[in-house]
Amino acid sequence: MRLSRYFLPVLKETPADAQIASHRLMLRAGMMRQESAGIYAWLPLGHRVLQKISQIVREEQDRAGAVELLMPTIQSADLWRESNRYDAYGKEMLRITDRHDREMLYGPTNEEMITEIFRAYCRSYKDVPKLLYHIQWKFRDEIRPRFGVMRGREFLMKDTYSFDLDEASARAAYNKMFIAYLNTFARLGLKAVPMRADTGPIGGDLSHEFIILAETGESEVFCHSDLVEMAAPGDVDFEGDLQHLVDQRTALYAATEEMHEAARFEAEVPEAKRLSARGIEVGHIFYFGTKYSDAMKAEVTHPDGSSRPVHMGSYGIGVSRLVGGIIEASHDENGIIWPESVAPFGVGIVNLKAGDTDTDAACAKAYDALTAAGKEPLLDDTNERPGGKFATMDLIGLPYQLVIGPRGLKEGKAEVKIRKTGERHELSLDDAIARLAEGAFSNG
Repeated sequence: MRLSRYFLPVLKETPADAQIASHRLMLRAGMMRQESAGIYAWLPLGHRVLQKISQIVREEQDRAGAVELLMPTIQSADLWRESNRYDAYGKEMLRITDRHDREMLYGPTNEEMITEIFRAYCRSYKDVPKLLYHIQWKFRDEIRPRFGVMRGREFLMKDTYSFDLDEASARAAYNKMFIAYLNTFARLGLKAVPMRADTGPIGGDLSHEFIILAETGESEVFCHSDLVEMAAPGDVDFEGDLQHLVDQRTALYAATEEMHEAARFEAEVPEAKRLSARGIEVGHIFYFGTKYSDAMKAEVTHPDGSSRPVHMGSYGIGVSRLVGGIIEASHDENGIIWPESVAPFGVGIVNLKAGDTDTDAACAKAYDALTAAGKEPLLDDTNERPGGKFATMDLIGLPYQLVIGPRGLKEGKAEVKIRKTGERHELSLDDAIARLAEGAFSNG
């Protein structure tokens, strides 16, 4: 993409109402624009990141055996009355009446709808297990939306729902999502710690939040420090027994503020390993048994001929929230530092003298070669001054910058800057292009 043709409305000043780093930087980097309280338009740069995160989430769900569908944003109030949640959910639910005076709502979550879909088609033990997911926009009418996409009213979620014959099978599905989440967050460049958590309005008796540590986290979390550095499980057999992998992650103490037991923390964790920090929730998984299937009569016939409610779980990842979470975990005073897996562009090519024949030709050569190599370059071919170009590249946080100017070209040189570490490498243009195309530079 050539910047002269792109839509990147960067801001030089920080908006006064942006209180945390991700909110400030997303506005300044032209990733989004606030349209109403807690509601944002995703501008091209932000949308690219959102799509890349969604794709990684999708790939890991598919790998775990989940099947994608898409449910509507608007739901019938009657479904929620079946589960007895319509009146209980509170003012966070946006309630709507259509032109025929039917009561509807903008879905804050989808347990009722997916249960209704399942019961319409699945009646026998032969129809389970089922693991279904979608990536869809949701709305919760927060009383005080703040912190940009970290606490917005409209947000993009990945929700997976499991349907199983009995509790043992349901817990196996829970373990699949537990491991899939660890792999997902690792691919996003995040160190996420699963922590025992309150089930809240979703219900159930087994729940974990996946927390990334950040100074601007909403709540305090407590854990054994070794959990932060544990590697993701990686390539596993999702059809096999995953309990031992889950046990490895849950053997050490880790709990959110609501579930924290100070005496147990001190008894189980050596003082040198006790970690108390602020955390950001980026995923939440629940096993809630037959809470919804009982209420909504989602039953299957067992081999013995009896009909019983299925056991269910739900598993959420805040896709749009992850954009903010990644920035909170990876930025500096100059701007965002994107992990390569979700960076909107792979390399920023800085033309220090747009209009100069030789410099333009060298930049075009680099642009074509890196495009062919799948590196998704962004070429700054504007007439902005070099200082402004460097500031923009640092602000938007692309992993690598390739700086090309007439002075360097006379010496046969170009410069590669690694955004995360600040390292600079002066190389021949051909060598710089080749090494960027091969992924030969370390991004820290």
